[in-house]
Amino acid sequence: MIPVQGVEDQTIAVLGLGRSGKATAAALAAGGAHVIAWDDGNDTRASAEAEGMRIVDLTRDGAWEGVTALITSPGIPHLYPRPHPVIARAYALGVPVDNDIGLFFRSYATADWEGFDRMPRVIAVTGSNGKSTTTALIHHILRECGRPTQMGGNIGTGVLSLEPAHDGEVVVLELSSYQTDLARALTPDVAVFTNLSPDHLDRHGGLGGYFAAKRRLFAEGGPDRAVIGVDEAEGLYLAGQMSMAPADDRVIRVSAGQKLDGPGWSVFARKGFLAEYRKGRQAASIDLRGVKGLPGAHNHQNACAAYAACRAVGLAPREIEAAFHSFAGLPHRSQLVAEIGGVRFVNDSKATNVDAAAKALQAFPRIRWIAGGLAKEGGIAGLLPHLGQVSKAYLIGHSARDFALEIGQIPHEISETMEQAVTRAAAEAEAGDTVLLAPAAASFDQYPNFEKRGEHFTALVEALQGR
Repeated sequence: MIPVQGVEDQTIAVLGLGRSGKATAAALAAGGAHVIAWDDGNDTRASAEAEGMRIVDLTRDGAWEGVTALITSPGIPHLYPRPHPVIARAYALGVPVDNDIGLFFRSYATADWEGFDRMPRVIAVTGSNGKSTTTALIHHILRECGRPTQMGGNIGTGVLSLEPAHDGEVVVLELSSYQTDLARALTPDVAVFTNLSPDHLDRHGGLGGYFAAKRRLFAEGGPDRAVIGVDEAEGLYLAGQMSMAPADDRVIRVSAGQKLDGPGWSVFARKGFLAEYRKGRQAASIDLRGVKGLPGAHNHQNACAAYAACRAVGLAPREIEAAFHSFAGLPHRSQLVAEIGGVRFVNDSKATNVDAAAKALQAFPRIRWIAGGLAKEGGIAGLLPHLGQVSKAYLIGHSARDFALEIGQIPHEISETMEQAVTRAAAEAEAGDTVLLAPAAASFDQYPNFEKRGEHFTALVEALQGR
């Protein structure tokens, strides 16, 4: 646990008592704060109270006497589409609102660091797609290279549940737009921006607000190094904002499909090869085609971003290359579940939007595509240019019939359920085919989250192996 600094004898309110909320309350108490807490759920409140938390109804005006700050969980809206009533009340009373990410950045460094031989570092990763894989890959590389490291944030351990820093440690954080949007302190040593595509637009008041939330990671604290994907206009803009001159190597530009020219520092992938350029000269090259845990151009972008971040903290190219080959990938993200009779079964349940699904669809030839769920705004019309390798689609869930209309002449059938889709795809697949779960939709019509959807797909495939 990382005790929160600067809160001794203060009354701090915590809103939301899920995993991060409970961890935040404990870290505040460890820092000497008097913690009061609230959650909209009756059962959640009762559970927290049974664990010894002081529950106070923050919807009542009298509850705010002496409160110096409100710490809210990231899933609770603080601005769009409208602030939660408790947060709105904090605003009206002039009570500062923060989240656990802000508390982490103001509390991670301690006086103990004066005795360290090498200062700890923080690498923070944000973006629309690929940030979980990029975060996990950085953490894996550091571990394989013998550097002490922890991973947390939006993946793995909550930030305040991490251990206090060790000498020379590198903490790797995945940060969503929900987390970066509100944090009052954002001071990573290395900040990574993977890419941007429309997502969570209702939460951020549109695409501009969504990008602004991501941009805060770079603008608020000014990282020592910024690793920025420049395949979209927003990334190009951000790289320009962070750079003082064309040769400013505090910015490392990253691309998944174009050679990056210029005198600065760049890392890009083309035709399966990663290249690092500095001052107009090639510094390293890695063949990514044989890295089984990173299939497809989208994963090559993740590899470039992770490579650049690791170079920024002093790792050598050959160390990083060796670690690439032992990376197994993450569950639900282009995860190879099995190969049965020459047919690959790939779980990309995390592909919940059009952009992520498009990247998965471009990673494999001869695809039998399982798609559907709870459609997002705009449907899947944006996928039409990327369906050339789809032999047949098997459509499930609430959006199945709408998706059938949108994909037009692509062979398809309405499968309704995952069981039916996997059974039919497996029966019709031939050696060399890939049965790909890339839903391009949320899971909430049939599953509580994308993980459960991916786990169901995996279980069904494993059952096929047992036949």
